[in-house]
Amino acid sequence: MVKKGLWILFATFALLIGLYPMIYFFIDRKFGLLNSKSIELLSNTFWNIGFYTHIIFGGIALFIGWTQFSSKMRNRRMALHRKMGKVYVVAVLLSALAGIYIGFFATGGWISSAGFICLGIIWFYTTLKAYLHIKQGEVEKHQKMMIYSYAACFAAVTLRIWLPILTIIYGDFSKAYLVVAWLCWVPNLIVGYLITRKAANQ
Repeated sequence: MVKKGLWILFATFALLIGLYPMIYFFIDRKFGLLNSKSIELLSNTFWNIGFYTHIIFGGIALFIGWTQFSSKMRNRRMALHRKMGKVYVVAVLLSALAGIYIGFFATGGWISSAGFICLGIIWFYTTLKAYLHIKQGEVEKHQKMMIYSYAACFAAVTLRIWLPILTIIYGDFSKAYLVVAWLCWVPNLIVGYLITRKAANQ
C-alpha cells in the first residue's frame, strides 16, 4: 500500500511539473525564477532559445519518463515502451545541452552555475549511455543508467520542493538558490544509487 502510494505521488509530481513550462506561454513570464534575471538576459535571443528548449523538452522528458519504469507497460506494450523511450532520449539530450548553456547564466554566480552545469552533463551522459547500452542489448546496464537519468530529470521536481523551504530557512532567495543548485539533484542520484544497488542484490 505504501509502495503504491509513493508511486502515485511520484507520477503526480512528474505530470504536474512536466506541464509546468506551459505557464510561460499563458502569463507574463516575469515571475518565479525569471524574476532574478536581468532585462538584458531576458531579451537575449540565444538565451531565450536555450531557455525554451530546456523547459519544453525537459517537461516532455519528465512527463513521459516515469512511465518507462512500469513493468506492466514493458511486459504488455514493449513497442510503446521503446517508442516513448526514444522520445525521452531525444528530449533529454536537447534539454540537457540547452540546460548546460543556460547554466552559465544561472542566478548566484559560479556556485549555482557549476551545480546546474554538472547536472546537465550528468543528465546527458547517463541518458546517452542508457541508449547505447540498450542498442547493444545490455538490458541491466540500460536500466541502471535510466534510473540515474530520471533521477537527474526529477531535479525539476525536487528543486521546486526545496527552493521555497530553503528560502524560508535562509530568509533570502539568492542564498537558497546557491544551495538548491546542488541539493535538487545530488540526493536524487544517491537515491538512484541505492535503488540500483538493491536491484543488483536481489
